[in-house]
Amino acid sequence: MDYNLADLLESVVDVVPAREALVHLDLPGGGAERRLTYEELDTAAGRLAGHLFGSGVGPGDHVGLHLYNGVAYLEALWACLKVRAVPVNVNYRYVEDELAYLYRDADLVALVFDGSFTARVAAALPRSGARLRHLVRVGPPPAGAPEPAVAPVDLADAEASGSAVRGTVGPRSGDDRFIVYTGGTTGMPKGVVWRQEDLFFSGLGGGAPTGAPVKRPEEVAERVAAGGEGLVFFPTAPLMHGTSTLTALIAHLLGQKVVLHRKFVPEEVLRTIARERVTNVSLVGDAMLRPLTETLAGPLRGTDCSSLLSVSSSGAVLSEAVRERFTALLPGVRLINNFGSSESGFNGTATEDSGPERGFRLHVNDRTTVVDPVTHQPVAPGVPGRVAQRGHVPLGYHNDPAKTAETFFTAGGERWVLLGDMATVDADGVVTVLGRGSQCINTGGEKVFPEEVEQVLKAHPAVYDVLVTGVPDTRWGQRVTAVVQPREGAEPPTLDALQTHCRARLAGYKVPRGLVLTERVERSPSGKADYRWARAVAERGSGG
Repeated sequence: MDYNLADLLESVVDVVPAREALVHLDLPGGGAERRLTYEELDTAAGRLAGHLFGSGVGPGDHVGLHLYNGVAYLEALWACLKVRAVPVNVNYRYVEDELAYLYRDADLVALVFDGSFTARVAAALPRSGARLRHLVRVGPPPAGAPEPAVAPVDLADAEASGSAVRGTVGPRSGDDRFIVYTGGTTGMPKGVVWRQEDLFFSGLGGGAPTGAPVKRPEEVAERVAAGGEGLVFFPTAPLMHGTSTLTALIAHLLGQKVVLHRKFVPEEVLRTIARERVTNVSLVGDAMLRPLTETLAGPLRGTDCSSLLSVSSSGAVLSEAVRERFTALLPGVRLINNFGSSESGFNGTATEDSGPERGFRLHVNDRTTVVDPVTHQPVAPGVPGRVAQRGHVPLGYHNDPAKTAETFFTAGGERWVLLGDMATVDADGVVTVLGRGSQCINTGGEKVFPEEVEQVLKAHPAVYDVLVTGVPDTRWGQRVTAVVQPREGAEPPTLDALQTHCRARLAGYKVPRGLVLTERVERSPSGKADYRWARAVAERGSGG
């Protein structure tokens, strides 16, 4: 046995077949539900795997998952892994042009998609290249939607036609691939190619995210058999976002239960926490924790959250203001501010004193450090560099050798990945993340990282959400500009008020010189910032 995800998951099924593995609750108010044991999930995924294999999908082929959260997403993911195909996450907000690009760039040969996306799939398919030849549809299409040129197979029919596949598609290994496409909020989306063994250790904590990693693949099932049940994981962000998929896989390798909603609705999340006795919630940044906190403080005050042990965020930083409010409401719940990426998995967790005053400070794992982006040598304490991770890192970017060469390197006999985040490290090894280098604002020669300014602005009582960007300026090169969504019911903030607020916490050159108010700050479904949108709005609003 190797560190192959399908083998590991099947080994868990074999020791706890009757244990509840997956619960999908439709909205609103819980509504209809679907519950599957480990054996039932394994059987459904095996039948879909048999259908895919019988349709010509095999080892190394890329299969797109263009789906909302639900049983079908994890069933399709498992099915791909079983036949040694490569699952590829597809952003369900993409429109025709973006879908055509991703289908083509990812070299998809098959696509599992939600019926509500039928028109978009039909429009994108002719421009996606000749490789995409098989479609599986989950749920009916909208009335009047045009059918794709390739006739879709209904998921129920695919399951009925397939026979369960286990170990009949050649030897699985830790070298089998897994692709995570980045969000594309700062450029075109890129497919990060992982070996499954590397993803197991970097993204799934080696089978024990809070303890010692396993030393043998067989130990995953041995630990499940020796332990008990009772943990309930609730990934509230879309599964197309790597954080949620990895959360679900972590839960299943621990033999525990996963709860899903089709979409994130704060009121329903809180009701489900109480109903299903959820222990661990994962989400992405303030965009999800803020409305959840405000709902708990308002219309659903008193909701029973006594089962909750932790709420973790990854992919976007939690601001100090939101963290403090959540902790005041649920002081016994551990709030974990994680740092990681599609290219590195997990890197570290924010320190208790992380915030506007001291910056986003991290306790990182022993594989993460800060290096000079040119020499790749570790920087001295206090010297800015780029965050890098060694060991279990991806192989590179799919179809992008130039970006791969720029991001991945070998040193000391180990593979490294150079992340886009600028940072410093202190004498105790604590890393302070400054921000994404690609979003850095150059104003009069001074470097301003948007995330640092956003953290401060979010602490202002009239600010609900904010993105900071640079707009062209004839004198300074770029002008720091805040795109602000005011808090509902509050007087919209003025530029003077925000500048006064910031000057007590930031150097003068970091204080916003421009303000654009918007009804809603645009983010991805997972809560990640869309800086391309922010820059366009800021330039229009400032006349730049």
